[in-house]
Amino acid sequence: MAVTASMVKELRDKTGAGMMDAKKALVETGGDMEAAIDWLRTKGLAKAAKKSGRTAAEGLVGVAVEGGKGVVVEVNSETDFVAKNEEFQDMVRKITEAALSAEDLEDLKGKEVDGMTVAELLTEKIAKIGENMQLRRMAKIEGDSVASYVHGAVAPGLGRIGVLVALKGEDNGIGKQIAMHVAATSPQALSPETLDPAVVEREKQVLTEQARESGKPEQVIEKMITGRMKKFFEEVTLLNQKFVINPDITVGKAAEEAGVEILAFERFAVGEGIEKKEEDFAAEVAKMQG
Repeated sequence: MAVTASMVKELRDKTGAGMMDAKKALVETGGDMEAAIDWLRTKGLAKAAKKSGRTAAEGLVGVAVEGGKGVVVEVNSETDFVAKNEEFQDMVRKITEAALSAEDLEDLKGKEVDGMTVAELLTEKIAKIGENMQLRRMAKIEGDSVASYVHGAVAPGLGRIGVLVALKGEDNGIGKQIAMHVAATSPQALSPETLDPAVVEREKQVLTEQARESGKPEQVIEKMITGRMKKFFEEVTLLNQKFVINPDITVGKAAEEAGVEILAFERFAVGEGIEKKEEDFAAEVAKMQG
């Protein structure tokens, strides 16, 4: 596969690597973007393996809790102006409340709100407000208690980031603290056991190649990999992360000391994973001028 300038730019944006290093990585891996990221990491040339796609879509995340059940919903709009619109906020709030009784996203679209289905309500608001809108996703969790937290709130239960944490046992206030921690650190999974095996294997392969670059004996390399994987789990799994409110202990330990067990969590951030088309404003103005 021919390596293009746009591919090099994309790899640089994702890794922070230099132009020539990015080009070499793509040549070495036959244009495979993910493999090129790993190649740069192996060589120590990537500042970070950034998530593909930039957070770009606008809108709101809504959260609602009822007893031991919680739901989080994301509704997207084209611009931040609409997200600040009270009519849009009221719609997202009602959709979120309806989601408490929905099984999944498709079921939610058929729920009745204000005498019409959620899907019909969205269509009506698109016509009235004049922007495209999308009910993108929802998630539900259950436990003896569910705590919620909204970051960047524009109204109660509505904001830029919404988090739910389900607990086994009585919540004495630890739930919201853990939800705030999740908002700040964005863990990939609850524990090493629940982390995607493909993610674990990929990280292990990268760390193995990095260790072998050192030229050390195989038995030393094995110990290096074990130690680095432990550190990886401490960084990406909620139970093993250092608790932001008390970094001397892990989140799992904090929950244990509070007499609860963390069963599950959900974290939605507006537009995460959706790549926004970059507009050339000068070119757009010139085009409008004919």
